Amino acid sequence: MNVLVSIAEFLVNEVLSVPAYLIGIITAIGLIALRKSAGQVAGGALKAVLGFLLIGAGATLVTASLTPLGVMIQGALGAQGVVPTNEAIAGIAQEQFGAQVAWLMILGFVVAIALARFTPLRYVFLTGHHLLFMATLITVVMASAGMPTVVVVVLGAVLLGILMVSLPAFSQPWTRRISGDDSIAIGHFGTAGYIAAGAVGRLVDPKGRSRSTEDLKVPESLRFLRDSMVATALSMVLMYLVVAVAYLLRAGQATAFDAFEGGATDVGNYLMQAVTQGLQFGIAVAVILFGVRTILGELVPAFQGIAAKVVPGAIPALDAPIVFPYAQNAVLIGFLSSFVGGLVGLLVLGVWLGPVLGLALILPGLVPHFFTGGAAGVYGNATGGRRGAVAGGFVNGLLVTFLPALLLKVLGSFGSANTTFGDTDFGWFGILIGYSARTGVLPGIILLVVVGAVILGGAILMQRRVVDAGWDPAPAREPVGAAAEAGDGQGAPRRAAGAAYPRVAPPAGAPTPPPPPA
Repeated sequence: MNVLVSIAEFLVNEVLSVPAYLIGIITAIGLIALRKSAGQVAGGALKAVLGFLLIGAGATLVTASLTPLGVMIQGALGAQGVVPTNEAIAGIAQEQFGAQVAWLMILGFVVAIALARFTPLRYVFLTGHHLLFMATLITVVMASAGMPTVVVVVLGAVLLGILMVSLPAFSQPWTRRISGDDSIAIGHFGTAGYIAAGAVGRLVDPKGRSRSTEDLKVPESLRFLRDSMVATALSMVLMYLVVAVAYLLRAGQATAFDAFEGGATDVGNYLMQAVTQGLQFGIAVAVILFGVRTILGELVPAFQGIAAKVVPGAIPALDAPIVFPYAQNAVLIGFLSSFVGGLVGLLVLGVWLGPVLGLALILPGLVPHFFTGGAAGVYGNATGGRRGAVAGGFVNGLLVTFLPALLLKVLGSFGSANTTFGDTDFGWFGILIGYSARTGVLPGIILLVVVGAVILGGAILMQRRVVDAGWDPAPAREPVGAAAEAGDGQGAPRRAAGAAYPRVAPPAGAPTPPPPPA
C-alpha cells in the first residue's frame, strides 16, 4: 500500500504538477488520438516539454532586463512604469501558476469545442499563444483574489471556453466586411479594439466618401517593423535610452549608475548598458516566443484535428495578421496611429489619471501597437477608409494604454512586475472578473457565473440577430478588401470596384469547414 501511495504522490507532485511535463503528456494524448506513429508521439511530446522550459528561461531574461528599467522609471518620473508584453508576463507567471494554467488551458479548449458543437457559435479558436495568455490571465486574477485552485481551474476553464467562441461572434460583422464571407473569423484577444476601430471608422466617414488606404504608397523602408524581434528590440532600446537620460539628469551620475548590476563606469558605459538591456529584452521575448511556438506546433494540430471531427461547419478563428493582406497600407497606418494614441494615453496617465487614480505609466511598445494597431487599421479602413484607419488605430492605442493600467489593480503581486498583458480583451475581461472575484469565494463564483452567462448569451444573440441576418456595419462603402489580392500585397493587380473580396487561406492544419447542407 505504501508503494502505491508513493507512486501516486510521485505522479501528482513530480509529474502532473510540473507544467512542462503536463503539457508533454497532453500533447502525447492528442497525437495518439490522431493515430500518429510512436516516433511522432514521442518527438512531439518532447518538443512540447522543451518549449515550456524555454518559456521559463525567457522569463528569467525578461525579469533581469526589466528590473533596471523599473528603477529608472521610478526615479525619473516618480511613478511605476510598465511595458505591456503578453509573452513576458505569461512567462513570469508560469513559475508560480504553471500547473493551473496548463489544466485551465486544456479544459478551456474542451469547453470551447463543446460550445461550438452545441450552440450557434461554430467558431474554433486556433490562436494558441493567445489561448495560453488568456489562461494565464484568468489564473493570475482569480488566484490573486483568493479563489481556491479547483474553482480557478474549473470555472476559469468555463470562462475561457466562453470567450473563445463568443468574441469571434461579436466581431464577425466587421471581419466579414473585410474578408467578404464567413470562411474565417478573428481569433485574437484584441477584439474589443477591432470592434471599436470598425465602429469609429463608420462614425468618421458615415457616407463612405473617404478613399481606401490601399490607394496610398507606403515606403518599403517601414516594412522591417513586421519582424517582431527587431521591432521589440528597437522599441525597448529607444525606451531605455529615453528613460536612462531622464533618470541621469534628475538623479545625477552617482545614483543613476547604480541602476545597473555592477554599476556603470561613466556616461558612455551607462548609455551602452541601457542599449544592451533593451536588446536583451528583445532576445528574451524571442526566446519566449520560440518556446510558445514549439509547444503550440505540437499541441494545436492535435486540437485542430479533434475540432474538425467534432464541430461540423466549424469556422476557424485565426490570429490578427490574417486580415493584414486585405489592406497592407492600413496595417502600417493603423500601427502608427495606434502608437500615437499610446503616446497621448501615456501623457494623460502622467499628468492626470496616474496621479488621481494611482495608476502606473503604460509605456507604448512597438510590437503590441503593430499587431493590434495594424489590425485595427484594417478594420477602420473597412468601414471608414483612410479616416477610419487613422481613427481606428488611434482609439486602439488609447485602449491598450488605459486598460492595462487599470488591469494592474487586480493582478496582485504581479502588478509590480514592470510588465503586464497588453491587448484590449485581457484588459476589460481581467478587470471584470478581477473585481468580481474579490467579493469573496461564494459571491465571486456567483458573479463570475453571471459574467460568463451574459457574455455567452450576448454572443448567441449577436450571432442569430446580427451575423446570421447579414448586417453590414458600413453599407455606404464599397468592399474595401477588393483593392488587394491575398498574399503579400506587393505588386498585386487591382480589381474593379465592387468586386468580391479575395480569400486568405487558413494556416496549414486548420480545420476545413464542410460544404453547406443542401
